[in-house]
Amino acid sequence: MEPIFDKDGYPTQETLDAIEKWPIATFADVKELFVYIEKAWKYHDWGWHAAKRRTREPWKGAPLRRKLQISTGGWSGNEDLISALQRNFVAWNLSWMSTRRGGHYVFEVREK
Repeated sequence: MEPIFDKDGYPTQETLDAIEKWPIATFADVKELFVYIEKAWKYHDWGWHAAKRRTREPWKGAPLRRKLQISTGGWSGNEDLISALQRNFVAWNLSWMSTRRGGHYVFEVREK
């Protein structure tokens, strides 16, 4: 599934609805949702940073996680993508770490 954009390059309501209603049954579904959002993200080259290294909690058997640092750049299309993600209660609560003023978000997505 690929995101759809209008003639001005903004994500369509169909794309936003897909994010909001993305079915989350496993952590792999959250990872796939972020792959989808990344494809829709404008100004990706400076506003989307995935950590090169995966991290693990200090206890044995903890899942590997990758930190994503995302900035909207003030572009309303990216802010719409974040709003749609916030409305996906399960995905947001499984991945959101922090928010800073100015449209900066940090997420951790389980790798395996």
